[in-house]
Formats: sequence, structure tokens, C-alpha cells
Amino acid sequence: MFTGIIQSAGEVRKVEHRSNDLRLHIALGDLDDTIRTGDSIAVNGLCLTAIARPSPLLVVDVSRESLDRSCIGDWNAGTAVNLEKALTLSTPLGGHLVSGHVDGIGVLESIEKVARSQKLIFSVAATLGKYIAEKGSITVDGISLTVNEVVDRKSGTQGPRCLFAVNIVPHTLSNTTMTLYQTGRKVHIEVDLLARYLERLMSTVGEKNKSSIDLELLKRSGFLA
Repeated sequence: MFTGIIQSAGEVRKVEHRSNDLRLHIALGDLDDTIRTGDSIAVNGLCLTAIARPSPLLVVDVSRESLDRSCIGDWNAGTAVNLEKALTLSTPLGGHLVSGHVDGIGVLESIEKVARSQKLIFSVAATLGKYIAEKGSITVDGISLTVNEVVDRKSGTQGPRCLFAVNIVPHTLSNTTMTLYQTGRKVHIEVDLLARYLERLMSTVGEKNKSSIDLELLKRSGFLA
């Protein structure tokens, strides 16, 4: 588990194509002395395992499943990445609970300067957008952010899309890869854990020997207004 609070900016130094998947060599920056072989680390929001530590590099394998759900196949030597160590019981939960399991790909549609911050608008497939709520949490390339606005679009060149906006403060811009973002960029999206589990629970309502959770129970329990 992670928090979505980026701890260091890293850089891909080498990409090895192995059979039908990849091995990456990543420079860890400020985390060089704190990662050991076998540790989990979020790389642009994707939970990966350190298989070797030839300091100052981290070596990780990327499975076919991870490649199919992420942008890693587009990476090459020089790609900047956000890094975060797995949380411990003593880690301040400054963001929100992040699993490091990427749900899908988003696209940066626009960037707008708002005072000293920037308003970024991303689009995702409608099938993913249904999990995104105004003032809810979302993870973009491993960064924990608050959704400020959600707009559903009925159509698009890639099918129905959902747009959501986030506000990026100067500190986040200067300490993450977001300072490099340009419109059209693809990003890793992880929706809030509760949204995924709630949908699964609701999908079993009415099935024999399944969950007895329904909308009325959720309202009584304070989950719905």
C-alpha cells in the first residue's frame, strides 16, 4: 500500500525487452539508500518489486498484465518517473490509501493557469469514469489528488469519455513529473479503493446467498446522502 505522496523523482536508465515483458533499470534519486531487494515501490503509481539493487539503480520486472494496463511500454531511457516507498504503520497518511494497481490510462486534455496553481483536465473511458466523484480521491501517475469537477461526455473518438479536473499546487509541480506534462500525455489512473469494492458489493445485491447490502442499508450506515 502507498499514500500517493511522491518521495522522489527518478529516471529510467535502461529498458530490457525480455520475451513478452520488460525489465527496467531506474535511478532512485533521494531513495537510493532506503530501498532493498524485495521491497515494493510505486513507480508512476505502479507497484513493482525490487529484484536487484546495483546502487544507485533499482531493477524491476514488469509483467505482461502490467504492460497491458499501463504506459510503461512507451517508456525509454530518460523517462522521468515518480517514486514512493510502500507505507508502514508509522507512515503519515498524507494522501489516501493507494494500492499501486493501475486501473487504466488517462489523457491530459488541457492545462490552465489559476493564480499560482494549475488546473489540469484529464479524460478517461466512461467505464473508468463511473468510479470518479467530485471531491473524491484519485491517483494520477502515483500522485494523490482531489477531484474538483467531473463531466460525462456521451461520445468521443474513443467512445464515451469522462472528464475530471484537479488543481496542482506549486509544490506538487516542482516535486513530481507533472512539471513536464503537456496536453496529450498519457497517465496512469487509479481510482479510489472504496469505489471499486462498493461496486462489487452492489453487484451481488439480490443474488442468492450473496451480499445483503442494498441502497437502504448504505444510507442508514452514512455512505449515501
